[in-house]
Amino acid sequence: MPEGEKPYRVYRGGRVKGKLPGLPRPARDGKGGPPKRPIPQPRRRRRWATWLAIGFGVFLLFVTAWLLASYFSFRSGVSAANARLPAGAKSALDHQNGLLLTKGTTILVLGTDHAPTAARAGDEHSDSVMLVHTDPGRHRIAYLSIPRDLRVEVPGHGTSKLNAAYQIGGAALAIRTVRSLTGLQVNHVVVVDFGSFRDLIDKLGGITVDVKRPIHSNRFDCPFKTQSACRSWTGWRFARGQQHMNGERALIYTRVRENSLNPSDNDITRAERQQEVLQAISSKLASLGTLVQLPFVGGDLLKPLATDLSTGQLLALGWVKFRSGSGNALHCRLGGRPETIDGQSTLVPDELNRAVIAMVTGDSAPQPPPPGSGTFGPGCVQGNRTLGSR
Repeated sequence: MPEGEKPYRVYRGGRVKGKLPGLPRPARDGKGGPPKRPIPQPRRRRRWATWLAIGFGVFLLFVTAWLLASYFSFRSGVSAANARLPAGAKSALDHQNGLLLTKGTTILVLGTDHAPTAARAGDEHSDSVMLVHTDPGRHRIAYLSIPRDLRVEVPGHGTSKLNAAYQIGGAALAIRTVRSLTGLQVNHVVVVDFGSFRDLIDKLGGITVDVKRPIHSNRFDCPFKTQSACRSWTGWRFARGQQHMNGERALIYTRVRENSLNPSDNDITRAERQQEVLQAISSKLASLGTLVQLPFVGGDLLKPLATDLSTGQLLALGWVKFRSGSGNALHCRLGGRPETIDGQSTLVPDELNRAVIAMVTGDSAPQPPPPGSGTFGPGCVQGNRTLGSR
């Protein structure tokens, strides 16, 4: 032990004698240089986390920009569709109580076909009349098809065919006529110009329609330019099954009234085909490919329409349709007895039509048309089934 140090320490008021133990000094290199320190390793995990955070932020910015562009493009199309609807039609509607997301609503869909041909010049009839009733509480949408030849009371104009209401007083009189016929409030209206659907379907890349029965139509809208070719042409043909159609072919499909392969085809089955095309278009609009293109085509989607529905209401309606699903949908139609009155073929309303309206509103269980009633029988079917002929 060195001289002067004691083998113990004495603490007096904070003073310490003797040497305190210290940390071991780092070893020096052989050349007497400063001590070597360990080299820190790169933290790869932190780098990956940083890049992941940056990528996620860029993705969020892209999605936000895409959503905003889609919304403004769609909103511009809705504004144009609102402007195309006459003011008189808006005043004829019943007020919507509550939001579409939570309250049931009834929408009148009028299908017109103003083809630029001499045969249809000045034709302002509604070829297709349908009520869409939403029931968010039951997650169900009911589609009620009303034959255009049904004999009804047109307010202020006596008794006539249903489609004459649109010819006489446009959408406003059609709204009042359907309200008088069904007893249902009409909260919104959509006027669909089938002649304008051709360009929309082509922009969507075509649609797929399930043709229930083979069709060989009568001769109309001849596709050939010469009279000799049109005289030898026998009509349009559609095979049974899934058919991918462009705009022109889909439009022809909605115009078929006569089918030599099925003599029971008539205006009612034509209206069903129009609804099939509308359903195919709505499915294509909800597809991923269309959603990706929405910022560029959003303004064109509503060109065939005139409606009072706002942007928010259309988006809410799309959500209600998504929640309901196709398996819970209700497809109904009013029916009647064919008669010739004043030289015109018409349908005298069936007594069961009131029961069908109760099925639409959910006050009665759905029942199919009576057996043997053909295409004119009233009734409802649920899911992906079709009414067809009974």
